[in-house]
Amino acid sequence: MAETTTLAAVLPHMLPACPHARIALFAIRRMGAHGLADARATHTLFTMFGQDFRRPLVLMRALMADLASHASGQIAIAPCCCARMTVAEAALITILAQLEIAPQKARFLMVDLLGIRHVDGVLASAAAVGAAFADEGRPISY
Repeated sequence: MAETTTLAAVLPHMLPACPHARIALFAIRRMGAHGLADARATHTLFTMFGQDFRRPLVLMRALMADLASHASGQIAIAPCCCARMTVAEAALITILAQLEIAPQKARFLMVDLLGIRHVDGVLASAAAVGAAFADEGRPISY
């Protein structure tokens, strides 16, 4: 008997209610699918942060580069238009949202996401992204 894959199995998580987390997710999806220099991701962060867009943009690019270079396998991302999240996306948004308040939880999630034991550098990149959003009055929550 053939097993069918449902949408809920592939994309088990709802989008975050926080608009700042949704913007971060959009940037992650665009950069993950179209490269670090994606114009739509840049425009979205420019629109959200105004003249202070450079810090969140550069740090998001650095995080995406760190994730790509350290992951032991593929990190599943959904298309930008998807109204649900993959397990990996939910883990990444949770990391960004809770790194400051629950660092051990964030570490476990990052270890699981990347499939490696030493994740300090990537966690530092994630902390910098979270701080950049929070410093501009747009903290990521999930």
